[in-house]
Amino acid sequence: MTKNANDREAVTLSTATIHNPDEPRHFMRVKPAGRQVRVLVGTREIARSDRALRLLEVGKDVYDPVLYIPADYVLAALQPVDGKRTHCPLKGYAAYFDLPAHGDQPAVAEIAWSYRETLPFAAEIRDRVAFYGTKVTIEERPLG
Repeated sequence: MTKNANDREAVTLSTATIHNPDEPRHFMRVKPAGRQVRVLVGTREIARSDRALRLLEVGKDVYDPVLYIPADYVLAALQPVDGKRTHCPLKGYAAYFDLPAHGDQPAVAEIAWSYRETLPFAAEIRDRVAFYGTKVTIEERPLG
């Protein structure tokens, strides 16, 4: 075991995980979902991909898995949220998106986010879009 800057023992549980350089107990694992993923708002399909990545993260808690879909597979015209940007020490800078109203379906504020400015070790999620599971329905089906 090694010591980090705060004299805590650093433990690596998996060589496939990406660790926060300043806090080794904050880490993530990114891997292909290996499934057909559909994202729906009501009955409207707003994204579909068989190239989604599943991100698993442990930080202050064990976070719910998040699916990151290539931006080219997002079917809806998402609108950037002006002025909102956050930073993650594992991933980089996130931008947020609203879903405009469509037909009789109302707009959905801050439905998704994307890391367009990633840290070097998180480059595989760059320009992918993740959706808030509380605002959409996410379906996963076997490939094929």
